[in-house]
Amino acid sequence: MMPKKVLVADDEKDIVDLIAYNLEQEGFTVLKAFDGRQAWEKVNAEKPDLLILDLMMPAIPGMEVCRMIRRQEATASLPIIMLTAKSDPVDRILGLEVGADDYVAKPFHVRELVARVRAVLRRSEPPPEGTLPESFSFKGLEIDGPSCRVTVEGRPVTLSSREYKLLQFLIRHPGRVYSRDQLLDRVWGDEAFVEPRTVDVHISRLRNSIEPDHENPRYVLTVRGLGYKFADADR
Repeated sequence: MMPKKVLVADDEKDIVDLIAYNLEQEGFTVLKAFDGRQAWEKVNAEKPDLLILDLMMPAIPGMEVCRMIRRQEATASLPIIMLTAKSDPVDRILGLEVGADDYVAKPFHVRELVARVRAVLRRSEPPPEGTLPESFSFKGLEIDGPSCRVTVEGRPVTLSSREYKLLQFLIRHPGRVYSRDQLLDRVWGDEAFVEPRTVDVHISRLRNSIEPDHENPRYVLTVRGLGYKFADADR
């Protein structure tokens, strides 16, 4: 198996070198970038398996790099761990809202960061063959299981691996309500370093991608005070 390729983007060279050394000791191939423009260019040229991205960088801020990655179909599903000196919960939520899969505040323990890299990579892997239905169709939403292709009213939709797994879980249990904690347990699992608010962020991103009118969803519904569900088949 080819080693996973991780791009580390931070304007502090010592931090990049520290992370790179520890990742290389664990068998990863590491690429380096020292500003947002370099990060964006290397994402497109080198096709890394995961990006560790500092929030505050020259040329292009990390938050904008994350937005650019998520807007481009070829890179939309790239796993991203946001790395930043800001530890305010608002900054963490903003990072998740623009598309980060995880968030690590400086100063950090490098072994924890390596563990998070492994966890995010595992969560981003496609489900084992045979666990997905051959096809799914509901009111304009079409999913082809073998290819993981999603379309809405004939329009192709690009989802991150987490959004796709969340959608797959919900469509297997139409009409059943799941709380945030239940979704964290069943979709994120024990490997995740996440909080319940993360579920809301991913639900919002999923709706923005698949709902023709995300203010009035037809597929992924909110049950006030309880959680979320996929619409009943006869709705």
